[in-house]
Amino acid sequence: MNRILATALMGLLAMPAFAEGDAEAGKKAFNKCKSCHLIADPAGEVIVKGGKTGPNLYGIADRTAGTVEGFKYGDSIVAAGENGLVWDEASFVEYTKDPKAFLKDYLGETSAKSKMTFRLKSGAEDVYAYIVSVSGE
Repeated sequence: MNRILATALMGLLAMPAFAEGDAEAGKKAFNKCKSCHLIADPAGEVIVKGGKTGPNLYGIADRTAGTVEGFKYGDSIVAAGENGLVWDEASFVEYTKDPKAFLKDYLGETSAKSKMTFRLKSGAEDVYAYIVSVSGE
């Protein structure tokens, strides 16, 4: 019986993580993000028009931080990616609450910086769910 439970638990842990937020609420909340970010698929088709001062957020789920090709990231976010930061719902939510504080904590460096100065005080779970939903993930 324990073997069956262990096998079932391992199967659940191996399943991909899905966003728990409300994608429909996230669509509205993403309006705050569009001044800097767009969402465009790998073929270049724009799904959500937005600015280009921030990286394209298409496919952010399970992507290593600081790795969108052609985007010039700050040193701290690149270092975080090199140290294993992969975007999932939890890391996205914490980062968007206070990017600079998140990177300082993640990297253990008081000098860590973030180009993202906007703070998403609430609704980040919904925004993440929305981005995942339009990214075909």
